[in-house]
Amino acid sequence: MIAYEDLYLLNQPFMERYRESFSDSLDKGWFILGNKVKAFEDEFAHFCGSRYCAGLASGLDALVLALKYFEFPKGAEVIVPSNTYIATILAIYHNDLVPVLVEPDLHTYNIDPDKIEEQITSLTKAILVVHLYGKSCNMEPVMAIAARHQLKVVEDCAQSHGAGYKGKMTGTFGDFGAFSFYPTKNLGALGDGGALMMQKAEMDEKIRALRNYGCQEKYHNNYIGMNSRLDEIQAGFLSVKLAHLDEINTHKRALAQLYQEGLKDDFIKPQVQQDYHDVYHIYAIRHPQRDKLREHLLKNNIRTEIHYPVPPHHQNALKTRLKGAYPISENIHQTILSLPVSYCHNRQQIEQIVDVMNAF
Repeated sequence: MIAYEDLYLLNQPFMERYRESFSDSLDKGWFILGNKVKAFEDEFAHFCGSRYCAGLASGLDALVLALKYFEFPKGAEVIVPSNTYIATILAIYHNDLVPVLVEPDLHTYNIDPDKIEEQITSLTKAILVVHLYGKSCNMEPVMAIAARHQLKVVEDCAQSHGAGYKGKMTGTFGDFGAFSFYPTKNLGALGDGGALMMQKAEMDEKIRALRNYGCQEKYHNNYIGMNSRLDEIQAGFLSVKLAHLDEINTHKRALAQLYQEGLKDDFIKPQVQQDYHDVYHIYAIRHPQRDKLREHLLKNNIRTEIHYPVPPHHQNALKTRLKGAYPISENIHQTILSLPVSYCHNRQQIEQIVDVMNAF
């Protein structure tokens, strides 16, 4: 059986270093906001080309705190892609704001800049872009629109560690770049974790307070904050893996290239574009008989996933809140299929998958 993902195998190359880091944390007895968190924040900021990075408890918290920072009035609108994972939209609701869904580009699966301005109203305060599947959004027109309308920009980078656009990494275009370190990410922890990237000292200072009960000095609280801190143990694990992130991304890009070259044109493959550095957190194809294709692969001992089977506006939690028709999003959700493309997979496995798919 070829697994879609095998976290045990994926992490095997790093186990010795993980154990060393874990033992060091145990021996020092410091588990919250210590030297390992600070070291990882500095390392990841440097990797991305950002001035500041604050480690948080999850990717969702990163999005929540990014929006919380601005103190937008209740009911203000935030533009967001209609095919995103639900966490992006939950962050908007957790701030008492209103998501305004914009359809994606059918070829890149990222928000379509040409559809943004028609959704801007007097209540619009921000654009929340999502770099889906490891591909950067088309940030040049997005930033131009934001400048014209004086809007804030938050980047959801949960799937784009190391992805770039025109030589610049995701997470460094807008006001904030929000990252998740969920274990399956290209830069994944051994539990939950997240981070925010930012370029201004005052933003870094306030986010660090907001993540720690709103406290800048112990027992003195200046903001209505949260408890959302990346812990020392996970930060140590992340530093170990960050040293290999370029290697991980290169491996996944090579596997993706095997799919790109080997799969028949019956399958709608990810769009490869000049100026974009894709890191393939997910290698997603589309096919009108997606479910039958998935069954065919499973019968041939190949596991796949669907990211995502249900669009946000059809989720039980949101369907009474999100009005309107989103045919492009629905098309994607009905036809998308994620193929194995992990650091734990090898060339022979991908070639086997290609052969089985081409026989479908």
